[in-house]
Amino acid sequence: MADKKSEGQKLAERLLMKPKNLGETDGSLLDKAIEFCEDYKKFLCQKTEREVVDYTIPILKKKGYKEFQMGKKYTPGNKFYMNNRDKSLIMVTVGKRPISEGLRIGVSHIDSPRLDFKPNPLFEDTDMAYFKTHYYGGIKKYQWAAIPLSLHGVVTLTNGKTVKIKIGEDEGDPSFCVTDLLPHLAQNQMKKPAPEIIEGEQLNILVGCWPFGDEKVVGKVKLNIMNLLNEKYGIVEKDFLSAELCAVPAFKPQDVGLDRSMVGAYGQDDSSCAFANFMAEIDCKEPEFTTITVFADKEETGSDGPSGMRSFFFRDFIEDFVSAYGLQVRHVLKKSFCLSCDVNAAIDPAFGDVFEKTNCSFLNRGPVVSKYTGSRGKYSTNDASAETMGFLRKILDENGIPWQVGELGKVDIGGGGTIAADISVHNLDTVDIGVPVLSMHSPFEIASKTDVYLLYKAILAFYNSKLEKK
Repeated sequence: MADKKSEGQKLAERLLMKPKNLGETDGSLLDKAIEFCEDYKKFLCQKTEREVVDYTIPILKKKGYKEFQMGKKYTPGNKFYMNNRDKSLIMVTVGKRPISEGLRIGVSHIDSPRLDFKPNPLFEDTDMAYFKTHYYGGIKKYQWAAIPLSLHGVVTLTNGKTVKIKIGEDEGDPSFCVTDLLPHLAQNQMKKPAPEIIEGEQLNILVGCWPFGDEKVVGKVKLNIMNLLNEKYGIVEKDFLSAELCAVPAFKPQDVGLDRSMVGAYGQDDSSCAFANFMAEIDCKEPEFTTITVFADKEETGSDGPSGMRSFFFRDFIEDFVSAYGLQVRHVLKKSFCLSCDVNAAIDPAFGDVFEKTNCSFLNRGPVVSKYTGSRGKYSTNDASAETMGFLRKILDENGIPWQVGELGKVDIGGGGTIAADISVHNLDTVDIGVPVLSMHSPFEIASKTDVYLLYKAILAFYNSKLEKK
């Protein structure tokens, strides 16, 4: 006969939280997550914001989405999208409730840290050709040396034509790299602080060493590289002045662990959230409230520019959309609710001293909700209200979605921001939710497949919810 629970045990069950690894509560969850993440790995192969937009729009069209028409009154069930400069994207499913009752918005960013080319990138030194770079976003520079890189981007030619470039991803393509110093000669290098082991001006990408066959030419290796690019893409050196080119890790997304429970890949900050957001949008068929899913650019460098969330592109779109119904954008946004979908740092026992265990996120405990981000004294944060947290909490709990809370490390250690602050500035209730990630901002980030899958389930529950915001 089983022992009866003591009063203390009963009280503990009623009053205390007991976070668990999800594998202890649902043995079938991993199989569902593994299946879901097969398409996620395909999404991860889109490594720049332009490639994500190019990949997404054909899928939207197959799912019945049409291009947005300003001034048109859409009816429940209509689906449409707005492409902003091929670098940010807005997707909409019109709900049953009047637009005047508010919107359900999910925003994620589709840019990731990388090595951008300088405007005049190509040079030759000691019979080797290189591209000069200016790193984009927060990186540990030493992590980008001696790994295979691929080249991505677009070049606008003198005649106005824009050509797309992707080299190093397909079978048989060449790879590229930033070189590093051999240990035998690195005594002085290894004494430097980590940020100086590889300096920004040393992040030059090796692209060739074979000379053009003409003794009368100076800079033969550079000329040979330029000739190869010209033959394939029609580029001359001056065209780099009107280009957006970058280098990213050439790694393919891979299963990690003997149990295949994790994904290792470049760009999971923030592709994990973007994919979950996207899948929730297209799987939400007849929502109560109109759903708006936003892919934003430039988050890693402060969300500036016409494709970042500090731009007016988001608010301008909402205004164009709701004005067809005779509504004011400020009135609609005040009644709306937004999920800022971005990753958080999963606790890593190898570096446990920077985490505060009762307020950090863990792999396999579901999506992490961050009431606030920012750094130290909560600078540069949104800081969701109690009512905002309560609204999301009720949706997740009523739909049986496991979730956790998390801060980005100990208070005085560091911290970081998301686009939540740039969204809530529109008088729009906003809270962060995302996937816990190991090795964030490295060339090879790690995420749990169950966390990615459950973030999708959480956003879908939010989009489908009939709960009214108080």
